[in-house]
Amino acid sequence: MSETKNQWARDDPAFVVICSLLLAVATLAYCAAYDHSPSHAILVVLSVLLFHFLIAGVLLATSCWLYAFDVHCNSFFPMFVMLYVIHYFMSPLLVAHGFIPVLLSNLLFMVAASYYHYLNFLGYDVLPFLERTTFFLYPIGVVIVLSPILILSGFSPSRYFMNIYFSQRL
Repeated sequence: MSETKNQWARDDPAFVVICSLLLAVATLAYCAAYDHSPSHAILVVLSVLLFHFLIAGVLLATSCWLYAFDVHCNSFFPMFVMLYVIHYFMSPLLVAHGFIPVLLSNLLFMVAASYYHYLNFLGYDVLPFLERTTFFLYPIGVVIVLSPILILSGFSPSRYFMNIYFSQRL
């Protein structure tokens, strides 16, 4: 992306709208599979749209606000595909008990989080006025250090988040 119209960000909100719609559809699929209450489904969809996508993007957007939010949206989409779409189809396996489901769940979340931060780095690295953009790669190191600890402790991010949103013991 380059500077056009005296700004670095795109001025068309279509990508944000498309991401929001896809996120809502994916969340509704989870609600259809794991929830029985339409009112709770609406609450979950709003929660995911607001907290996972919009508020997280606003909080992470620090320099050149529109551009930073655009970088967040571009970085969020592959993470969305991994943690909402692929995870949905793999969820019967990922929420099961045992070492293999814990390993696969942690690997999926590890790859998604690392790729999100890598794409953030790429987005900020093109700005000529930012220095030391490798700072955006540091969370990947944290993910790499924490993943073996979480795997060996038996923590499953899939089970954790499914329990938060669908209040059932998996």
